[in-house]
Amino acid sequence: MRELDIGEVVKRSGVPASTLRYYEQLGLLQALGRRGLRRQYDEQVLERLALIGLGQAAGLSLQQIGLSLPRQGCITLDREALLAQAEVLQRQITQLQRVRRHLQRAAACPQAEDARKCGSFRKLLRAQQRMGG
Repeated sequence: MRELDIGEVVKRSGVPASTLRYYEQLGLLQALGRRGLRRQYDEQVLERLALIGLGQAAGLSLQQIGLSLPRQGCITLDREALLAQAEVLQRQITQLQRVRRHLQRAAACPQAEDARKCGSFRKLLRAQQRMGG
């Protein structure tokens, strides 16, 4: 097992040292110890950081990600949780595509000078009001 100091982890992962320390406080990462003043990490920290980044990109909170990452040892992923999050993302994608279409129509609306008066944009606003946003 190869040890990496915090500077090398920052360089290889692109994650700032302050974020690494924050992840340690949350229990997402664990340093092996210190060599002088520099934290030392197991080389597997790079995979953990990639998983944390992927979880964040998928819309998971750091707390949710932490539940999937044991303190040490093998990382196991809950397949049901992955599928559930994929469904959440699919709903968000569908919603965002719908919003995009309405915005494009409003921007190109030949019926009104003011995009807010465009029928497509008004429809989008009504839908948003029904959703409570």
